[in-house]
Amino acid sequence: MSRWKELPDSLDPRVRQFVVQLRRIKDHSGLGLATLAARTAYSRSSWDRYLNGKALPPAEAVEALARACAADPARLLAQREVAAEAWGTTGQESGQESEQETDQEIDQETDREERSGESGVEPRAAAGRLRRVPWVAVVVSSLTTAAVILGALVLIAPWEDDEGSADADKPYTGEPHPEYGEFTYEPGKRYDCEVRRDDDGRLYAGYSRTRTELIERLSTRWSVVEAQCLLLYRGQNLGVADGAFGNATERAVKRIQDQGNIAVDGKVGPDTWKVLRK
Repeated sequence: MSRWKELPDSLDPRVRQFVVQLRRIKDHSGLGLATLAARTAYSRSSWDRYLNGKALPPAEAVEALARACAADPARLLAQREVAAEAWGTTGQESGQESEQETDQEIDQETDREERSGESGVEPRAAAGRLRRVPWVAVVVSSLTTAAVILGALVLIAPWEDDEGSADADKPYTGEPHPEYGEFTYEPGKRYDCEVRRDDDGRLYAGYSRTRTELIERLSTRWSVVEAQCLLLYRGQNLGVADGAFGNATERAVKRIQDQGNIAVDGKVGPDTWKVLRK
């Protein structure tokens, strides 16, 4: 679970509420910033600004987040509209675009420096200078640079608060169960599956009532136990319900998706939950 920075006190309450909702959806999906950037058309630095109240995400980014996290885009867009009114003039959103352009300029400048051999020196001229530098000086310079970089990493690491933090290595375990508490995967542990049809006409195994949460391979949480129990109930051979979404569970999900005539991707989302619970 991400450890978020405090939002600026200057944020309008309507904007604050919108940003908090975005954070909740991102955390609920289990996606990190790098993965979120990979699944949308927006960079990690852009999502960092959006999720820390530094910039208002465009409607397209909100829709992309909803798709990536299996959330309701219509509701999020409505909340963004309210936040946009509170955000202020269109000049602020233009400022957001300028930040994106600045990022692009920095990336382009970095590429140019790498091609030219740093600091604008032409490659041929730089090569000529290197030939005149004694090898001892080159080695000493390299060691000094490495030491400086290592020292900087040691100083910076304790303050990283998202995917660079120690907690980021822990898998997202979803919402705690009202009776069993937070999910903790225990190798070899098996969960009993007693699937029953509830008053709403849908099947439940008692571990999660979600109908929309996105789970996929490597997920470990109560909703995985729920999906595994429903798969076993439908005759899918995946071994046992242990709360770990492994290869056997993924293959079982693909089979049930094929039988249900829905997209076969091995992930359990709203469409697959609908098939499992009917």
